[in-house]
Amino acid sequence: MITVKEDTTLVGVSELRSGIDKILEKAGKGLVVIEKRHKPQAVLMSSEEYERIQDVLETAEDLVLGYLADERYKDSSEKDYVDIEVLLKEM
Repeated sequence: MITVKEDTTLVGVSELRSGIDKILEKAGKGLVVIEKRHKPQAVLMSSEEYERIQDVLETAEDLVLGYLADERYKDSSEKDYVDIEVLLKEM
């Protein structure tokens, strides 16, 4: 196990097999990069960190979709829309 940054540790697959408790403890404090033949294969992190990253990604996605919707709305005209009453009658 090698700590490369304050919050990032490199672990070989063989170390993962033999020292999972210690590795999970490290993952609770930062990132653990699992390597196989000196190539990164996976990253372990705490569930709290994973949830935080998911929240950031969802917020970014909402911002992008909101921007796209606003741009489409600005470029649209009345003829681009279907009246809901007309649509319901056709169903």
